[in-house]
Amino acid sequence: MTEKIYPGQPYPLGATWDGNGVNFALYSENATGVELCFYESNSSVETARFRLQERSHHVWHGYIPGVRPGQHYGYRVHGSYDPANGLRFNANKLLLDPYAKAISGSLHWHPALFGYKLGDEAADMSFDETDSAPFVPKAVVINQNFDWDGDKAPQIPYHKTIIYEAHVRGFTQLHPGIPEEIRGTYSALAHPVTIRYLKDLGITALELMPVHYFITDGQLESNGLSNYWGYNTICFFAPDVRYSSKGGVHEQVFEFKSMVKALHEAGIEVILDVVYNHTAEGNQLGPTISFRGIDNSSYYRLTDDRRYYMDYTGCGNTLNANLPNVLRLIMDSLRYWILDMHVDGFRFDLASTLARELHEVNRLSSFFDIIHQDPVISQVKLIAEPWDIGEGGYQVGKFPPGWAEWNGKYRDCMRDYWRGADSMLSEFAERFTGSSDLYKNDYRRPTASINFITAHDGFTLRDLVSYNEKHNEANGENNNDGESHNRSWNCGAEGETGDAAINELRRRQVRNFLTTLFLSQGVPMLVSGDELYKTQGGNNNAYCQDNEISWINWQEADEELLDFTRNLIHIYKSHPVFSRRRWFKGQPIKGVGLEDINWFLPEGVEMNEDNWNQDFAKSLGVFLNGKALRTVTPQGEPETDDSFYVIFNAHSDAVPFRLPPQKYGNHWVKIIDTTVAAVGDGDRIYKDEDILEVGGRSVVLLKQPRIS
Repeated sequence: MTEKIYPGQPYPLGATWDGNGVNFALYSENATGVELCFYESNSSVETARFRLQERSHHVWHGYIPGVRPGQHYGYRVHGSYDPANGLRFNANKLLLDPYAKAISGSLHWHPALFGYKLGDEAADMSFDETDSAPFVPKAVVINQNFDWDGDKAPQIPYHKTIIYEAHVRGFTQLHPGIPEEIRGTYSALAHPVTIRYLKDLGITALELMPVHYFITDGQLESNGLSNYWGYNTICFFAPDVRYSSKGGVHEQVFEFKSMVKALHEAGIEVILDVVYNHTAEGNQLGPTISFRGIDNSSYYRLTDDRRYYMDYTGCGNTLNANLPNVLRLIMDSLRYWILDMHVDGFRFDLASTLARELHEVNRLSSFFDIIHQDPVISQVKLIAEPWDIGEGGYQVGKFPPGWAEWNGKYRDCMRDYWRGADSMLSEFAERFTGSSDLYKNDYRRPTASINFITAHDGFTLRDLVSYNEKHNEANGENNNDGESHNRSWNCGAEGETGDAAINELRRRQVRNFLTTLFLSQGVPMLVSGDELYKTQGGNNNAYCQDNEISWINWQEADEELLDFTRNLIHIYKSHPVFSRRRWFKGQPIKGVGLEDINWFLPEGVEMNEDNWNQDFAKSLGVFLNGKALRTVTPQGEPETDDSFYVIFNAHSDAVPFRLPPQKYGNHWVKIIDTTVAAVGDGDRIYKDEDILEVGGRSVVLLKQPRIS
């Protein structure tokens, strides 16, 4: 490597190896100078320093011949330290490249990380001259070449998608069938045991909790905890090295690509949970690790008093997605993960934050406009968590066409229904049929609704039926963290119990939730471990628990529930009547004479308007007409299916249900009854208007087979 630096190019941003050397480019509008520092491996030994002399469009750049992949580097950025005006330059702090494709090492909390001298709340107005290089991770130049060997995206349509939310470490850390040396890593997710499990379960898309390189807060570390969930990103291009089994300087990139390749070969998509709303640098009292020192006011939303940060995220700061350079950063990151890393979609954490123009959430913000016109990003799965903590941040149902959303209203409604809370059947019907009240008027389809009962944030499904209150004492915050209103019901005892009747009821309630989820229109999302009856001991905010509280204990898996879930998903995937591409119309179908859907009282008569708004009505039957899908197969043939009759009984007692009259079907076969763990009920045939005794708090699914 020569010590000579050439002008280089302003684009692409980041460090780009061309086989002969590396081009470095960094955006900073207000800087007065930028130094590029090379380091020996991940140590604090600086081996070379270059001043970037060229500046184009606020991009500082230079080309250094002879530099190869594996080179560790960081930046020192010069400029005014004037917090009152939003400027926090401090060249004593070594900074991570926002476009780094790999990061080596971890951050070590030390006073040197802060641009100011630690002290009282006004301390950030001071200036600290201590070198932070010994305490920060280093960016690493990578070789982006990889043999994808003809890898193709599965491109599974939404109406055939089953999402499985999982954590890289938590899903595999205790799996006895995975070699110990790779547990908790990308390689573990690519292991044949993992892939076989996902295939057997019926999963089509693996949604990974954040894998972008993130930081653990100093307070958590001092308490012996960590940022397990990873919602504290500091670099939006680098897969976190802590999930790499290789442990090398940039092998995590190859390992991640190999994981995606293996999952694609199995027909499973990879969706990333991404956190573009804030960074790990926190508020004005946070450390200077990257963006703050590169150009604070060009990356973050600041208040009128520019010393402080707008905080719509509860994490201290908010990235300013209104600024062109920040928008470019986000779009470049998304395109990189699609084109270079081959991922299939994204779930955007606190997505309402990205839609804020000034203070209000704007559905037509520049963020959406740019994504809508982008020929790459617009073609993958885009899923919003449609809320943030700011005023007006709850935006369920208000994202533009092309987006799917975590449907929080679905979650709340179904939890209320099965715990016996006062809730109208009219809302239950809306949520069960895809939430047309939220999505239809925007020409969106039922698949805009990502249906879920639980997510990583909150109780597991087992804990949802075992606890009335959160139990987060292990988090060290005196149980003040986490959601207090969980819409949960412990079935008669708080936590673990030896009462057989309560335990049986809990398992039935879990089967009720799962059955409701997979029979509802929309895209189902299952949280890893819920099918195994996983518990977190009542902890509904296990963000800092990188241990047995969060990890799946495969040795204690409930095989009976796992079999039930497998069979349930198989039914869902085998019958398009449960995953319609078009909305129900509730009108007679020409040539059939029956509606595509109809609703019945336990007496076997059709419901009328007065029935819909009775909050004490907990039992109903739903007829789903398999001859009225109004869609065609890929070959252009009309799509048809069996017809089904679903009975929901949320009463505590059994209720006799009369089946519908003959025009809806004269023979029915029971295939699910959640009062029992097994799927299927032999060959018994039920006739029209027969009476079934439907157990308390249960779901029954009956099928009317097609007659050829």
